[in-house]
Amino acid sequence: MKRDDQVSWGRLGRIEKVFLILMAIWALLFFTGMAQKFQTVTGLAAIGMGVVAIVKIGRMALRNLIWRLRNRLIVAYLFIAVVPIVLILALMLVTSYALVGQMAVYMVQKDLDNRTGTLKFRAEALTRAPARDPQRALQRALIGLQNNFPVFQMLATGEQQFRFPPDAKLTAPPAPWKNASGLVTKKDPDGDHLYAWAHAEQAGNEVTILAPITAELLAGLVPGIGDITFLGYTLRSAKSHVPPAMNGLDFGVSFPYPMFVPAWETPLEPPNRLYFVVDTRFSAVLGIVFGQKADWSELAMTVLMTLMGVFLVVEMVSLWAGVKLTRAITGAVHELYEGTRHVREGDFSYRIPVKGTDQIAELGGSFNTMTENLERLIVVAKEKERLESELAIARDVQNQLFPKDVPFTKSLELKGVCSPARMVSGDYYDFMALPNDGLAFAIGDVAGKGISAALLMATIQSTMRTQLSAANGSPLEHLSAAKMVATLNRQLYATTSPEKYATFYFALYDEALHTLTYTNAGHLAPMLLHGNDLQMLDSTGTVVGAFPVAIYEEKTVTLEQGDVLLAYTDGIVEPENVYGEMFGEERLKDLLLKYARADSAELIARTMEAVVQWTGADELQDDMTMVVARRL
Repeated sequence: MKRDDQVSWGRLGRIEKVFLILMAIWALLFFTGMAQKFQTVTGLAAIGMGVVAIVKIGRMALRNLIWRLRNRLIVAYLFIAVVPIVLILALMLVTSYALVGQMAVYMVQKDLDNRTGTLKFRAEALTRAPARDPQRALQRALIGLQNNFPVFQMLATGEQQFRFPPDAKLTAPPAPWKNASGLVTKKDPDGDHLYAWAHAEQAGNEVTILAPITAELLAGLVPGIGDITFLGYTLRSAKSHVPPAMNGLDFGVSFPYPMFVPAWETPLEPPNRLYFVVDTRFSAVLGIVFGQKADWSELAMTVLMTLMGVFLVVEMVSLWAGVKLTRAITGAVHELYEGTRHVREGDFSYRIPVKGTDQIAELGGSFNTMTENLERLIVVAKEKERLESELAIARDVQNQLFPKDVPFTKSLELKGVCSPARMVSGDYYDFMALPNDGLAFAIGDVAGKGISAALLMATIQSTMRTQLSAANGSPLEHLSAAKMVATLNRQLYATTSPEKYATFYFALYDEALHTLTYTNAGHLAPMLLHGNDLQMLDSTGTVVGAFPVAIYEEKTVTLEQGDVLLAYTDGIVEPENVYGEMFGEERLKDLLLKYARADSAELIARTMEAVVQWTGADELQDDMTMVVARRL
């Protein structure tokens, strides 16, 4: 994947363009001091578009990051394996944090409730104190209160009236308060304060006890737990009471908890919500819960820390193994990607490195085998293309060798056609004019197919035309078909390999006598139709080019008006149908009898059409060549 890192205005999206335009407008307004309201709106809009642009760029960066399969698998591994574990750990941490914090709050609140319960108990006891010994009852109450609240104020009215301390300025609570206790907020000259209090009424006696909630009081609620603070009402102690961490996993806990506290001045209104915060540690809470067994707590934390260490080691090893396996997989995929790029660019010689013996390695080996075969096929295809080009040239050349014009005679009509099975043909036919309106024609079939057969066919044509040209001007009676074929045999044997030979039929027509003198050198016997009589012009000698010396005879037949001579190659009679049955001479004879009175071109066309229908194939099985000579 190719990336273009050049940045230009045209490459920016609409969001980025709008963001830059808004920033430019905002900067212009900011530095010129114009349109303050519009400046704010523009700035907010620019910030909004900036956030959207950042999200868009982030998504693009993520897509580019995970484009490579290795990064995609690593991200998938993180989401599948690492993220759930992290979430589980986070859930455990949050749960343990909340549990320890709730336990600490519970212990603090319980102790605070117990102490405020002491205030209530002492207040009620004083309202019931016997009148004969009020001082003793007061002394007993003061001792009990001082054990829980170092500082407090007390006011008693009714039969027993007293204050503690004597200079206390405590007044009776507003009338709606009746037998109440707990926490209360109270406005003092120096501000609002938080108090623990109790108010009891009985038999005309009223006792009110008010104790301020101070940092020292809170620090003594649950010894060893840490710092306790009511937000907005109590200050933290100068010295922290949070115990030191026992190990790296002994985390600190700061847990807030809401409480609903009424106001002294407005007893009928809903209470105010206050928060007190407990700052502690895991070990402190666990130590208090389990009876201050510090050694057990330390052992538990050590075991927990060890398990966490083992877990982290296992997780790191798993992550390392996953990344290594991912690299092994994606490395092979990346090599395959590089290989396909080379193949796409036409470099079939590129081979990817193969490591291991797994399926991915087998895939890499298969890719190398494929590219090797493709390279070989490309060579073969190029060679085939070159051969086809040469064959096309050879076919053009061969087409030039076949006669373009038929020599004119008053009494004989000639027609020849060659349909090669391949690009070039090994069949041969030719016409040539002779003195005194005579003419010569020939048909042959070279052994084999393709270019070699076509070259031998060209040699035959050249030899025969050379002989006829050398005899130019000689009377026809001085020409001998047998001698010409014998000369052709000697030259072919001398200039070609032993396995090269051809069947050959050569004829000389005398316009004056209407006679046809021919030599058949192993060629299929042409058919001569005279009226309804069909005569086969059998061989008068062996094939040409096979033996150094061969004896050939010639025969002469007279052509009457209407006679038809049909010469052909084995591509006409030897093609087979789907059952392996050849077309045969009998079917050719029937066609000759049927279309004898038709035009020569139609006779040839009907015959070749019948042969093609007989085979039922799209391609010819062999070269099909026919020559028709008709006596006019």
